[in-house]
Amino acid sequence: MVFSRTGLILLPLLLVAAPTALSLPLQEPAAPSAKADEASPFAQQRRLLELGKFTEAINDLEAMKNQSPPPKGLARELGVAYYKKSDYPNAILNLQNALKEDPSDGEATQLMGLSLYLSGRHAEAIPYLEKVQSWYPRANVDAAYILGVAYAQTKQFPQARAAFAKMFGVPSDSAAAYLFCARMFLRLDFLSLAEEYALKAEALDPRLPMVHYLLGELYLSQARLDQAISQFQQELVINPSNPNVYYKLADAYLRAEQFDDAERLLQRSIWLDPNSSGPYILLGSVLLKKHEPELAARSLQRAIRMDPGNPMAHQLLGHAYRTLGQSADADRELRQAADLNRNPAKP
Repeated sequence: MVFSRTGLILLPLLLVAAPTALSLPLQEPAAPSAKADEASPFAQQRRLLELGKFTEAINDLEAMKNQSPPPKGLARELGVAYYKKSDYPNAILNLQNALKEDPSDGEATQLMGLSLYLSGRHAEAIPYLEKVQSWYPRANVDAAYILGVAYAQTKQFPQARAAFAKMFGVPSDSAAAYLFCARMFLRLDFLSLAEEYALKAEALDPRLPMVHYLLGELYLSQARLDQAISQFQQELVINPSNPNVYYKLADAYLRAEQFDDAERLLQRSIWLDPNSSGPYILLGSVLLKKHEPELAARSLQRAIRMDPGNPMAHQLLGHAYRTLGQSADADRELRQAADLNRNPAKP
């Protein structure tokens, strides 16, 4: 069972007598002055886009095609508007016209690449994204990251590693580059590649922090518990003050039904970091497994105070109350868990 980490508290639970949630900084191009923007023939439509009135802005811009001659830069403005509306086919058509008018237009080039990428046309997107790797505000994403993902999706893995290394400012053949790439591959669910690149990072620098942690996460997700435990233990030797390592190792021990070890490690995680509900939720689960419902209830009450929208915390607390014979409280918590599962809170 995996719990999300959204909070942690400083004091260990058993000392509490009663109960009382990617990339480098980006350099944006200078924005046009307010006076220059007001003088633009597209000023009103840009204001509509800022207000989220995409259809209204697009209708106005489409109507400008009937002017004789149409305003210069109309195709570009339409491309931006359709991009913002997530209408990528129309964005592509208009941005193609914009680039015919001005092949050096960096923002149109980048939005063209992003529109192709977001349409699932990764290979076609790459040449555009390669041309401009700085970020333009109206794109709303980091194009350098998208370029790396596009390389990965098209199986150009060395290029993906170079792109991610550039994002983080490290040499592309360094252990850190392989680690960053392994993390991205794990996010993309390229599990065998994530393992291969993490092992390469370890080979290049056996003392690099977070390599064993990543491998532990990978093995834990595949229920390879002995390997996950071994990797998290190795990470603790290198990185003994990271509370997440104790938390993840405790999760592995819980799944292996080594409840005392899991409890001990969760106490350490809680001591190290005061801002996560995750260890308290996991500790509640461990204590229920150990048939200690009163202590489990305290742990889960603390978690809910930090993260009231977590359905797992309410569900486990309901089970704790049920074991304690508090039927009304149990029913309340289980209803709350069911409601949260049906209507999850938006991030």
